Amino acid sequence: MQFDAALAAQETFRRAEAELGSDWDTAVELEETFSSNAGATAREAYESLLSLAARYPQAHSFQAFCIFITWQQVTEETIAHHFQTGLRLCETFLASPDGKHRADVEQITELYGSFRDGLGLDEEDEIQVEFRRDTPKGGD
Repeated sequence: MQFDAALAAQETFRRAEAELGSDWDTAVELEETFSSNAGATAREAYESLLSLAARYPQAHSFQAFCIFITWQQVTEETIAHHFQTGLRLCETFLASPDGKHRADVEQITELYGSFRDGLGLDEEDEIQVEFRRDTPKGGD
């Protein structure tokens, strides 16, 4: 990746204050718990942040923050669930780039590819390669 997801998360989180209104204090508390812990405690805070984000679908900076911390989850605990969550969040975010910071869109587009790669979605298996080789090209 051409950027640091942790730094991007910090930047987008700062911008999210205006988007979350009365839930900002809750978000700060959850982010502090997420950032300063590991294991189950961090995972619970992470899940709570995602739940909060679901209540604010137009909070673009907060949505971007959640994508960046999902990448942090991937690096902490490399399991398919985190890749799938990241993929879903990216697809939702990128569905409409209107009103979003250009840098966020560019970085999340790059992360989208990383989440896809982590799930092996861009790889062809041996059977697919052989099928492509054996399929007639053009003509009748």
